[in-house]
Amino acid sequence: MKQWYEELFENYGLKYDNEVYVHGTIGECDFFEKEIKYNKAARILDIGCGTGRHSIELAKRGYSVTGIDQSESLLKRAREKAAEQNVKVNLQRHDARNLTFKCEFDLVIMICEGGFSLMETDEMNFQILKNAANALRPKGKFIFTTLNGLFPLFHSVKDFFDSNTKEDANAKIGGFSFDLMTFREHNTVSFEDDFGNKKELKCNERYYVPCEINWLLKSLKFKTIDIYGARLGAFSRNDKLTTEDFEMLIVTEL
Repeated sequence: MKQWYEELFENYGLKYDNEVYVHGTIGECDFFEKEIKYNKAARILDIGCGTGRHSIELAKRGYSVTGIDQSESLLKRAREKAAEQNVKVNLQRHDARNLTFKCEFDLVIMICEGGFSLMETDEMNFQILKNAANALRPKGKFIFTTLNGLFPLFHSVKDFFDSNTKEDANAKIGGFSFDLMTFREHNTVSFEDDFGNKKELKCNERYYVPCEINWLLKSLKFKTIDIYGARLGAFSRNDKLTTEDFEMLIVTEL
């Protein structure tokens, strides 16, 4: 039986690039470059690369990039975009829970819940973090975003989505509930895939509080762990994490 995140992205390569949350690529890549001090020799792994927006942009800037995703539909579109722009990117189909990279990359990125926090158990989510750590070389950096568990304690997630969803958006989200025991948000998403098929899926995502992220990363031997508020297209170390931030930006180093 397919999980909701597998079915959601099964035939979604074309419509994915119209989603509001994918439009911050340039500013986010600016941040990644700054974090690796513009070292063009750096090798980069993009976990949950989707249609390749970060992978392609970073490759354009002269970096060696490997992008991985579980969805063949998203990867197909990524390959088409890379070919259209004459950009060389190593795009591979992988499940982020089963990666075998060992000490190969100087930077791992995992943006916009690129696998982490979507999994159905905490153990699976942790395995993704562990695989990212294993893929890094000594002193490598791992930059990722995840849902901020402080936000739903102070705000309605439903109101947040209602105010950030355009009228003409392809995906509509409803039926919200938040479980304080598991820090999981449950919802129903209704959408139309690339072939015009209408679907409705029951989804759930895990929110994390900063102390959990700290503990998880410390257990994986990361030496420095910095957590900030994540602002679409404008990642910055100046943005202190608050209860107003829907997502956290984590920058950590082995």
